Formats: sequence, structure tokens, C-alpha cells
Amino acid sequence: MKSKFFTSEKIMDNVTMIAGLAGELCYLVEGKEKALLVDGLSGVGSLKAFVRELTDLPTELVLTHSHPDHMGAAFEYGKCYIHPDDISGLYEAGDAERRYAFAAAGAKEFTLRMGDAVPCVPVRTLPVGDGHVFDLGGTQLEVIAVPGHTWGHIVLLDRSARVVYSGDAVNCNTLLFLGGTSIEQYRESLTHLELRGGLRRLMGRSRGRQRAQAHRDGGHRALQGDHVGDGPEGAGGFHGPQRPLRPGEGRSLPPL
Repeated sequence: MKSKFFTSEKIMDNVTMIAGLAGELCYLVEGKEKALLVDGLSGVGSLKAFVRELTDLPTELVLTHSHPDHMGAAFEYGKCYIHPDDISGLYEAGDAERRYAFAAAGAKEFTLRMGDAVPCVPVRTLPVGDGHVFDLGGTQLEVIAVPGHTWGHIVLLDRSARVVYSGDAVNCNTLLFLGGTSIEQYRESLTHLELRGGLRRLMGRSRGRQRAQAHRDGGHRALQGDHVGDGPEGAGGFHGPQRPLRPGEGRSLPPL
């Protein structure tokens, strides 16, 4: 399905990938009882209305982190699940002007209006952290904390489908200087994650030149075959603000 602002594609029986204008991605995961929207794009155009065309199930929103290209729908839903360390980022980086500028950079087929951006309003934030499980009815998504790109970054793991919704946690060019951790702490996070080959990784944005094309020509399809490598080898980035990992953040992921 395609609208002025969004393009969707069914990538699994119960999972729909939605692309925004600048190539940012989110995922609608449906269970038998309810649905979970993993990330909220940039908040330009009504993602909430678009999702209503895709499912009749009651839908909740969880944010992998609070950067402008992931949190926009929080201001539409008025409520979201988010790690406590990223709550402040909703308001520090969520102003409509910033989100509008991000989306406008990818809108090549028409001119956006500032009024297309959902205004920044108070949001009820529901804290979520390591070990939390979203039970959608027949489908369960487990939260794993992966501080790195931001201090409160999480990923969601569907063990039965062997899929991880990784946001920007393990992209091909994960950046740490945007308020994230040090390289050493990010490496600890990847060790904590301990994902092995055979898991499909669904990232929060399309790659490189596909970024602006994803909305227009389906370039985001390349992500469907991505698989997570073995452990933290090759992890890189830039140094950012540092703090010790909190108790429990370094625990190992139980075997799949």
C-alpha cells in the first residue's frame, strides 16, 4: 500500500514494513489479539491513520530509541513504550521543525508543508527495559537493551520467527557520537546481545543511496535478507558521553 507519505510491504505473514519519505523504516507486527508498531518514523504525515488501514487490531507503539526519524508517531498516539534513558530525547530532538527537515530531504515527488509535521505534544511514556516481553497473542517480542547509538536503545527479538527488530543498534554504520556510548561500552552491548548467524535483522533505515529511494521504488527490500553476524567483531563508531553499564546490562542473552 502506498500513500503520499508512506509505503508498506508485507514481508512476513504477520509483519508489514513501512517506509517514510527519507527511507526511515518501522514495522507493524500483528498477533492474534493486538499489534505492536516498532518505531514511529519522523512524524510527517499521519502514520497512525496509515496503520489503521493495515490492521483492525488495537495497536501500541514501542520506540527502539528517541531520534527524530524513529519517534514521530509518539506525538500522534500520545503514548509509547520507551527505555527510561531515552525519554528526554523525545522532547530534546522531537520538535516538529527538525522532523520536518528530515522528511523534506527525502520528498522528491512533491513539496511538503510544515503543517504536514505532527506537532510536538506531551506523551505518556511507559518504561520498558531488558527482559520485558510484549505478548501480542501467539507472537511474543522480547526487549533487549543495547546501549550504543543512544543510551536507551533497545531491540526486540521474536525468538520463534528468529527475527530481531534492531532499529539503529546494529546498522552497517551505527553512529555513536549522537549522544551515544563509547566504543568499548557499545562492544559490551553487542556481547550482551550475543546474536548468532541465522537471525534475520530488520533495521530502522535503508542503506546509503537507498535512503531517499526507499519510499519511491521499494529499495528497502534489500533489508529483507539481512542476517546478523557472529558477535561484536568489527564494531566501530565514535566516542560519546560515557557512564558505567548498569547492573544487569551486561548479562548474556539466553540461548535461542
